[in-house]
Amino acid sequence: MSSLVRSALIGAVGGALGTLAMDLVWYRRFLKSGGSQAFIDWETSDGTDGYEEAGAPARTAKAMADMVGVDLPDSSARLANNVVHWVTGIGWGKAHGIAADALSTANPLLGIGTACVAWATSYVVLPKLGVYKSITEYDGDVLWQDLSAHLVFGAVLGGAYRILSKSD
Repeated sequence: MSSLVRSALIGAVGGALGTLAMDLVWYRRFLKSGGSQAFIDWETSDGTDGYEEAGAPARTAKAMADMVGVDLPDSSARLANNVVHWVTGIGWGKAHGIAADALSTANPLLGIGTACVAWATSYVVLPKLGVYKSITEYDGDVLWQDLSAHLVFGAVLGGAYRILSKSD
């Protein structure tokens, strides 16, 4: 297996672990705000019946499907939310692995950089899809909540990549 493929695969695993860590941060915040749904139900978007109420990943899937003329039924919103969310986290992990391979480094700080790029990219791309507002329309607390969760993603991604890339 080439080092690039190996690095991308290790990054994908790191991206999955980072996504789980980020979700645990968001879930803790959900509970602190009075939420009571069990983690697995919250994580899998239980209770999502349509795209209007769905999270950003599902709305992204819907916007992209609409662009190519595919009609996604409301019944697919829960699945779309989960698939896009996890594929995005794993995809950023793969990008991290490819960058780490190209830079010949397993420095965990690269995970923080990857997370910052992922966060910033969402505020560039998602407003164009109608999923987010312009970044200037969010208050600092909302942006910090999102960025800090992404930083957890990056820390776990970077740490996992470092550990896994050193094992043979």
